[in-house]
Amino acid sequence: MQLTKVIGHRGAASLAPENTLAAIKAAAASGVKWVEIDVSLIADGALVIFHDETLDRCSTGSGKLRAANLEYIASLDAGSWFSPDYEGEVIPTLTEALDCIQSLGLGLNLEIKHDDVDIDQIVPNVIKALQEQWQDNEKLIISSFNHAALVMCHEMDSSRHLGQLYESIPNNWQEQLADIDAFSLHCDYALLTESQANDIKQAGYKLLCYTINSVSLAEQHWRWGMDSVITDDPNVFMHLDK
Repeated sequence: MQLTKVIGHRGAASLAPENTLAAIKAAAASGVKWVEIDVSLIADGALVIFHDETLDRCSTGSGKLRAANLEYIASLDAGSWFSPDYEGEVIPTLTEALDCIQSLGLGLNLEIKHDDVDIDQIVPNVIKALQEQWQDNEKLIISSFNHAALVMCHEMDSSRHLGQLYESIPNNWQEQLADIDAFSLHCDYALLTESQANDIKQAGYKLLCYTINSVSLAEQHWRWGMDSVITDDPNVFMHLDK
């Protein structure tokens, strides 16, 4: 896999309402080659692109995302909170997002947002959608903070490139990455140390850091061997990825 240096976070969260088709298109317009988006499970088993556990911040809806059905989700405005220019933007389904991303020729870091124990309700649906829709496995990373979800992904489809997400990297990270035959480790840039970065790279894993929005904040991380920056505004880093 030829991994890009710049990945748009939630599409391009500084340029358009996060995790919408508009954000994905804004990322593509910036010249970015990959985007990161969040996939979540809702009450009727549908998969939608949304980050938060509740609907309030990024839509006209309210309450728990997990308790909503697709009919309700489809009725919501997910753009006007960001700007009046995006009024009427909707929360996309995973299928809609995959179609959009591939039509734009982008790579995808798909984060499974799931903190609960019932991973058997989301992982099979995600894997099935990818098997049916996603065409180029070399332009796809599945990531999650939920290690059990990634273990299940690996068991269901061992061909997939998996990335373990952390805030602060735990002592047993090598064991966890070995469990899933990981491709990459993704972490909070502010909590990463030089020693950890060196160990990750020496172990042969790709290192992706989130969420960095200025060149100066990323300088030492590039020196430490960071492979990709996950950023809300890809324009800040596009000079690195020409």
